[in-house]
Amino acid sequence: MHTNHVVIWLDHQQAHILFFDQEQNQFIRSNAKQAHLHHKANVIGSGNAPEDRVFFDSILAQVDDVKEILLVGPGFAKGELEKYATEHHSATAKKIVGVKTVDHPTDGQVLAYAKEYFKRIDRLKGDQ
Repeated sequence: MHTNHVVIWLDHQQAHILFFDQEQNQFIRSNAKQAHLHHKANVIGSGNAPEDRVFFDSILAQVDDVKEILLVGPGFAKGELEKYATEHHSATAKKIVGVKTVDHPTDGQVLAYAKEYFKRIDRLKGDQ
């Protein structure tokens, strides 16, 4: 389905894909076994969970025909998804117009935030 705007709220465990003109939004869960790694847990490395390619591919497959995408969420997952899209889904990555930090709002609050964000973007571009 083709739509103009979509907002994706995500963390490392789940993603809420909210379409502006579609009643059925998408909810995707990660199948990653270990969401948080810490140096204190005797794990060598950055202390971050590795990217979940299947999770990211599932999210991006849902929005490949969208005109503009806003990524929001509380942590690093949104930036990791943007980087993954740039490296593996370049056409979809070009549609990402913003990456913003928000906590854990309801889907309604995320949608309201995104509508205001896209209104500002459209005004800057001269779109109606």
